[in-house]
Parts: sequence; structure tokens; C-alpha cells
Amino acid sequence: MYRYVIRMLQPSDIVVLFALLNTAPPWTLRSVAARLGVAHAKVQRALERLERAGLYDATRRRVVPHAAEEFLVHGLRYMHPVTLGPVTRGVPTAWAARPLCDEIVDSDLPPVWPDPMGDVRGQAVTPLDASLPALAREWPEVAELAALTDALRIGDARSRELARRHLHERIAQAS
Repeated sequence: MYRYVIRMLQPSDIVVLFALLNTAPPWTLRSVAARLGVAHAKVQRALERLERAGLYDATRRRVVPHAAEEFLVHGLRYMHPVTLGPVTRGVPTAWAARPLCDEIVDSDLPPVWPDPMGDVRGQAVTPLDASLPALAREWPEVAELAALTDALRIGDARSRELARRHLHERIAQAS
């Protein structure tokens, strides 16, 4: 039996990663937590797990760009697969959300994060974190990164390639 339990990344850790990519230094745990609307202890634990996974450099207090991109493009869909649900009202995600909605036209029901305040009717997609529908209104840059990763997780080859390209550009800009 293993003496230590390996703690995997939680879906909310990915949201913290997105927040760091959209936060200019100098930032504090409390400032990131307040912007995300969570306790600062949650952000601290997320940073510890992100550091253990090699996605965050605590010494430099920044995301490791190439590792984050590799994980988001190749690993996230296997670690946290998408659950599709019934037709509901919600916030657009994947190719139905910015920036991909400007490049992809689809006649099917759009994927949405369920949200009673949402203005789009589509097929429900369980978001990485329950806070994402609200963050789409409060911090759209974070929600856009989450929508791009949803396109990577559920999209066809074309939408995955477009999402990968946009994700690469945004991570490069943040570095």
C-alpha cells in the first residue's frame, strides 16, 4: 500500500490557472481569490497542486507556459471528460462562445453551461467548475479560456485545432 496519496488536479485548479494567465503581477492569493469569488485557501491549495504538476512555478510566481499548454491541449480531456446533458438555458461554451463563435458556424444546438440567467438555449455541458457561468459575466477572459478547453474536450478536429491555436496565442501573451 502506498504511504502517500497522490492528489490529482481538481477542476477548480484549472480555473485558478486561467485566472493567473489573466492577472498582471503583482498579485496576491487574496486578490485572485476575491476576483474568483472563492476563499484564498482554495487558491493556495490549487497553486500547490499546480506546482506539483509542473504547471506553476512558485519561485517566479507564474504559470509554466509550455507545460500548461501541453496539459490543456493533450491531457485535460482525459483527466476531466465532458458530460453532456439535456437541452437547457445557459452560457455558450466551446465553439458557441467567443472567440470561436466568430470562426465556426454550426446549425446544431450550441453547447452551454447550464445557468438560469443564461440567454442561449442549447445542450448542457457540465463546466469544469460550477463558478464558470457566473465568471462568464464577471471575468470573461477566464471564461473564454474555459470555453476554448471545452472545444478541445468535445469538439471535432477543426474546432479543436482552432481552439489549440487560440489557446497557444493567449498563453504566449500571458508569458
